[in-house]
Amino acid sequence: MDLLPDVWRQDYWLPPGVTWEDMENLADSDRPQPLDLLVALPLALGFVVLRYMFERFLAPPIGRCLGVKNRLQVTAAPSPKLESFYMKRSRQPTQSEIVGLMLLCGKTQRQIETWFRRRRNQDRPCQTKKFGEAAWRFFFYLTAFVAGLACLIDRPWLWDRGECWRQYPVQPMERAHYWYYMLELGFYGSLLLRISVDIKRKDFKEQVIHHLATIFLLSFSYCANYIRIGTLVMLLHDSSDILLESAKMFNYGTGWRKTCDTLFIVFAVAFLVTRLVIFPSKIIHTTLVLSMEVFEPFAGYYFFNILLMVLQVLHIFWAGLILRMVYKFLKGKLEKDERSDEESEAEEEEEEERGGEETVDQDGDYCWERSKDTLNTKLSMLTNSCVLNTFTNHRASVADRMRKAQ
Repeated sequence: MDLLPDVWRQDYWLPPGVTWEDMENLADSDRPQPLDLLVALPLALGFVVLRYMFERFLAPPIGRCLGVKNRLQVTAAPSPKLESFYMKRSRQPTQSEIVGLMLLCGKTQRQIETWFRRRRNQDRPCQTKKFGEAAWRFFFYLTAFVAGLACLIDRPWLWDRGECWRQYPVQPMERAHYWYYMLELGFYGSLLLRISVDIKRKDFKEQVIHHLATIFLLSFSYCANYIRIGTLVMLLHDSSDILLESAKMFNYGTGWRKTCDTLFIVFAVAFLVTRLVIFPSKIIHTTLVLSMEVFEPFAGYYFFNILLMVLQVLHIFWAGLILRMVYKFLKGKLEKDERSDEESEAEEEEEEERGGEETVDQDGDYCWERSKDTLNTKLSMLTNSCVLNTFTNHRASVADRMRKAQ
């Protein structure tokens, strides 16, 4: 029963020598209240509804303008036994399981492997779905960045990091910064609510950790009145996310390869500079070192900095993927976004059939004409071979009958 009051012990949330009574010196409307965080819950639900409306009505016409089209797929032939195995056992059967399925269904190994490949491709998200998700994030990050920059451009702590801690924790909170916090918190809450239906990517676990760390970071920094440094963290992160989502949008369209490549290079530079240079040297240095000029370490100080360190570890992880993409780009081999635009390994299957039924070009579209030419060539070779063999066998049979008649 005493656990809840212990959570709000002032030595957890406030520097030594500061009490909750000292915080009462601020007007109720000018200081953060923990109960304010409840506003983020309806905002998260509102973002879910708004996102559905956006992806349903706005994203499709924008996608058509950029030439976004769903890829044509060869569907797997109906097979109840294979479908049951696919749904209940495994999407990628082992060699021993394939042998068992061959005996069960009376199919060859090639047919079993082809069926599972096509079935997995059917479950892959379509281009329009991926475009809608990227477009939604782009418009939010763009709006959030512009709004955040507008409410911080004339604030002293944007230019002088020492201002983040001047008279802390008795710092009044402006209404614009309150809504900046609540909207960002509601957005990341909506991402968690939708995480089970969103596209699963290779960095799925890292994305979940990032969303949770961000929500804890925003919630704690709000309650502990770390508003000033918190607004800088949000503004810094939104700046590079805009470029990432815009590069994805053009990547899903057709005829925008140069635009996509340019945006990717700009994003890579912006990400590496903001996340690996500015974030540790300015933000983390401010919370670790400059804050100590104002107060002594306390529990909240350590908790806040640990969350910042978690974000920095994720930044290093994503930077490694981005640098690998840059390396491939410079060698002319970049085809997919290895950071977060690529599906999980279970969905990363070659869409090219071994028999030449379909091939995929550099932009990811199916080259049906080339496939038809390849297939027609093979069929012609096979037909000519069959006709030649038939004609040779017929001549041998006639000669044999003539010898017997003589």
